[in-house]
Amino acid sequence: MATMTIGKLAKQAGVGVETIRFYERKGLIPEPPRRESGYREYGEETVDRVRFIRSAKELGFTLREIDGLLSIRIDPDRPCQEVNRRIEAKVHDIEERIRMLERLKTTLLRLDARCLGEGPVSECPILEALEEREH
Repeated sequence: MATMTIGKLAKQAGVGVETIRFYERKGLIPEPPRRESGYREYGEETVDRVRFIRSAKELGFTLREIDGLLSIRIDPDRPCQEVNRRIEAKVHDIEERIRMLERLKTTLLRLDARCLGEGPVSECPILEALEEREH
């Protein structure tokens, strides 16, 4: 089996070397054996695993959620329904965040409408409203 250095792995997986080290520390990829020189020796399967992690992160999964997906992925006999449940939970989470962001947007637009953009900052109605929200 051909092995590669951490730099080559990072390049093939499309991430930085520090990302590889971070994933190792978090237990998302196993720490590889080392050559006599001390260099890590990664196998091709690690490229696939890092690409999987990167793709899941791009879809909004947390590292904890990705760890769960990885544990499902390594057991080919587990039912696909487990993955579906995790996807549905992630969609629900995203929908909730969208609702929260819409509320924030509405609040910010209301604040923006209070100001004509004229006068000194000491009389800014937006800053005054933000101070009132703290109490």
